Amino acid sequence: MAITARGAWECVKRHFREIGIDTQHQDFSVAGVGDMAGDVFGNGMLQSRHIRLVAAFNHQHIFIDPQPDAARSYKERERLFKLPRSSWEDYSKASLSKGGGIYSRSAKSLTLSREAQVLLELPAQVTPNETIKAILKSHVDLLWNGGIGTYVKAVSEGNTDVGDRSNDAVRIDARELNCKVVGEGGNLGLSQLGRIEYARRGGRLNTDAIDNSAGVNCSDVEVNLKILLNGAVRAKEITRAARDRLLVQMTDEVAGLVLRNNYLQGQAISTGEFQSKERLGESAYVIRALERSGDLNRSLEFLPSDEEIAERRKAGEGLTRPELAITLSYGKIWLYKALIHSDVPEDPYLSTELARYFPTPVQRRFGARLKRHRLRREIISTAITNSLINRMGPVFPVRAQDDTGAEPAAIARAYSVAREVFAVRDIWTRIEALDNSSPAAVQYTAMFQTTGLLRHATYWLLGNRRNDLGIERAVRRYAAPVSELSGDLGNVLSATGQSRIDMQRSRLIEQHVPDELATRIASLDSLHCSLDLVEVAMAARLKIGFAAKAYFDISERIGLTWIKDQIETLSAEGHWQAVARGTLSDNLYELQRKITAAVLSCKGTTPGARVDRWLQSHSVAVESLKRIVVDVRTGAAPDFATLSVALQAVRRLVQDGVHAG
Repeated sequence: MAITARGAWECVKRHFREIGIDTQHQDFSVAGVGDMAGDVFGNGMLQSRHIRLVAAFNHQHIFIDPQPDAARSYKERERLFKLPRSSWEDYSKASLSKGGGIYSRSAKSLTLSREAQVLLELPAQVTPNETIKAILKSHVDLLWNGGIGTYVKAVSEGNTDVGDRSNDAVRIDARELNCKVVGEGGNLGLSQLGRIEYARRGGRLNTDAIDNSAGVNCSDVEVNLKILLNGAVRAKEITRAARDRLLVQMTDEVAGLVLRNNYLQGQAISTGEFQSKERLGESAYVIRALERSGDLNRSLEFLPSDEEIAERRKAGEGLTRPELAITLSYGKIWLYKALIHSDVPEDPYLSTELARYFPTPVQRRFGARLKRHRLRREIISTAITNSLINRMGPVFPVRAQDDTGAEPAAIARAYSVAREVFAVRDIWTRIEALDNSSPAAVQYTAMFQTTGLLRHATYWLLGNRRNDLGIERAVRRYAAPVSELSGDLGNVLSATGQSRIDMQRSRLIEQHVPDELATRIASLDSLHCSLDLVEVAMAARLKIGFAAKAYFDISERIGLTWIKDQIETLSAEGHWQAVARGTLSDNLYELQRKITAAVLSCKGTTPGARVDRWLQSHSVAVESLKRIVVDVRTGAAPDFATLSVALQAVRRLVQDGVHAG
């Protein structure tokens, strides 16, 4: 149960980071459900020394401490937690602030101090149930649920809808919550409609399934470890006693692996929420797709109907965190089902996820036995599912299948190639290290830039190498030249391109992003052409830097850079407009690749010389394209139609003998 509380606190800390509170260095107020003898509540209340627990209740008592001293109350909570058995009555009265007290829930009425009255906005004489309702409504930073029962519902629900008769007398509506964050260490503390109602009012919470996932994850790892080690015991590779010692030895590392999963899952929901309004159409698309596949019943999960989504679009609202959590979960179910029935778990490269799942001592000592684990396919499929959807979101694999016609197995392979080629794991680690030093919005924006690059590269691989997606082979082909290009961007970009990187880099540094990381993040957009450049450079037997100089030079001189910028700024109201925008972008990259190949086939000792020769050879078509670009630039804001016309002019330029030198 300790890992359940710690996992839920990973989610709580993320909520607080997003509103500018560092729970390890700043005091914050908490009201809660539970007592220190309860594992989830007790462990939760020891996760920070800066907790100011002002009020709590369980089935027996009501605890009130209007102005707690964080350090003193932490020590007292710790003392109670370590007792073999305890209740709120065991809390030292000397540790309570002025006006604090412990009250019995069985009393007919309570007499509150002046300080408690101010804290809970109650009169002096109240009933226990009135006091509990006031605690739930209190103006605190965090409401921590570590108990049993459903205490919050939506205004549209009746108590009978909730199905928890024992707490009908103290239940409140979500619109009455005044806390900034809800942490659901316990199960079913709020109804799902209550969560959505609270989130639409600006409250921060996930679902109990997300907050509690560390406990479930820990149980899975424990079972899989025991399956592995019990086989080793039977084969006399380890004694039973040594097995037990090894399990104890690995406790902290297992906890670290589990909490890491919790962190990434919470981050996935936050990045989805960060652009939820702008990406409402994508959310609607994946909900419909999961319904068509039979994996999701949106009404049972209280997800909005198409009509409700249209209303939210008009109101400028996206999906809430609880709704995004449901979508994430079902997206994982969909992808897992596809992968477990594919050959992905047998892929030599992806099967390394099996070792990553287990603690280091097991990897070292039982590497050969790991490969024979009877649940190896399930473990690998789960690990790949979590990796892909936690990073790319639930929309990505579903939409990639529809956009490219590729099966989920191919999408997973292409994504894995892209991730390794661009060394994105290292960038992610550095972005995550910015917790509490840079604004969360800066981190999420940077994450979106990495996923944008991976999305483009995955689609490119599916379009250009679908029949040759051996991961190791593809990584060997692309990783080194892409790394070389990334390190040499300052020498190959046009002045305009370099200026853009410098501007973004400066903004990031102002937001406390380290210099090197700021440079890498600012450079990500310029790397979308990397795989094209690797191919044209190899075909021309030239260094990638030489090819890149020609690529960026010709792009700037004939207006392709401007066309690309305009395509990226097109507003996509729904799924099909998003598909159309993506198609325009992909077509432009393909045409630019062909033009660059033609430029490189020209004679010249420098990239600029080859660009000059090619421009001279195609002056008529080039001038025609330039005139169209000028006309579009001087008119109204470009739309799909005008940019399609501009792209057609580029296509004519390509058709105008691009292979002439």
